[in-house]
Amino acid sequence: MKIIKLHNQEKSLIKKAIANNREAQQQLFEQHSPKMLGVCRQYVKDLHHAEDLMLQGFLKVFTNLQKFKHQGSFEGWIRRIMVNTCISYLRKKNVIDLSDEDYVFNDAATESLENTAVEDIQKLIDQLPEGYKMVFNLYAIEGFKHSEIAQKLGVSESTSKSQLFKARKLLQNNYLKMNKVVHENK
Repeated sequence: MKIIKLHNQEKSLIKKAIANNREAQQQLFEQHSPKMLGVCRQYVKDLHHAEDLMLQGFLKVFTNLQKFKHQGSFEGWIRRIMVNTCISYLRKKNVIDLSDEDYVFNDAATESLENTAVEDIQKLIDQLPEGYKMVFNLYAIEGFKHSEIAQKLGVSESTSKSQLFKARKLLQNNYLKMNKVVHENK
């Protein structure tokens, strides 16, 4: 019963926000901004830039709110806008380097990160070159397929696969280095 009530409450808030009700817009922003900042932060290392991108994303959300068709989750719709905003920003900054090199994709098992703090994992991801990080986030976190990533970034599927392969390899190497340092300091 709570789920239906919460869903109806969100529908009502969206309807009011479309009618430019500032309180409803504020409630939607407060409800979704913490998660969406996290989404932006996955793509952009600097917290201040991530906050700016989140705000730009919410401007797009409220500008296009009437286009939300209530098919799928509202949070998912917002998340897609945030991801696209981050990708656009990174493209404009020209920091994405997606080489078209052909690599054989090998989905080898990587070292388990279960006992690693979220902050440490984010630091490892932040160390990745922008192209690797973007493909890794789109694939591993957002759940896009390589064909979708290729279309979204304007590259071939093999480029998407090779970027993911290189990102995983680099993450694994950096993870092993991090653990070696931790064990040496004990």
